[in-house]
Amino acid sequence: MSTKETSADKTKYRLAEAAKKCMASSGTDAMTVTQIVQTCGVTRQTFYRNFQDKYDLINWYFDKLLLESFAQMGDGLTVYEGLTRKFEFIQKERVFFAGAFRSDDHNSLILDFYTQLIGRKTGRQPEENILFPLRLYCRGSIDMTVEWIFAPKERTPEQMAALLVSALPMPVTELFQQLGVLR
Repeated sequence: MSTKETSADKTKYRLAEAAKKCMASSGTDAMTVTQIVQTCGVTRQTFYRNFQDKYDLINWYFDKLLLESFAQMGDGLTVYEGLTRKFEFIQKERVFFAGAFRSDDHNSLILDFYTQLIGRKTGRQPEENILFPLRLYCRGSIDMTVEWIFAPKERTPEQMAALLVSALPMPVTELFQQLGVLR
């Protein structure tokens, strides 16, 4: 990574932290680019060099957090352990996830995680008889995660992980059992 890329990434993360503060105080919809740059201590030009608008910033940071939450799942963990870590991470970054966890684009990140897990364990991509129920499951898990973000005290990360594991479609459950990734 070059020094310029490192500097740009640092600026993006600073802007994201400022946006998170603004989201906490005024909400996502009311937050403005002016608030973000004032909170961050940079110019509007710096903001627009890095992002098109506040939603571009939110989506960029959301993608970074989502990837990090899946990294929390780690190799060698069961699906339950991985999901528990993911929900613990989401809980820590709740403000940002609550503001950003609304786009269907993020379904593909979760599906990619599971298809890559299957690919690593089997050496091939899942076939349609696994892929279709897996896609259906990923869409439902997104909706349930969004619901949980807005009412996190109703269930712990462990309870959410257990519920999502129990909701795995049978073909996916059987495959995950064969691969040794269920508890």
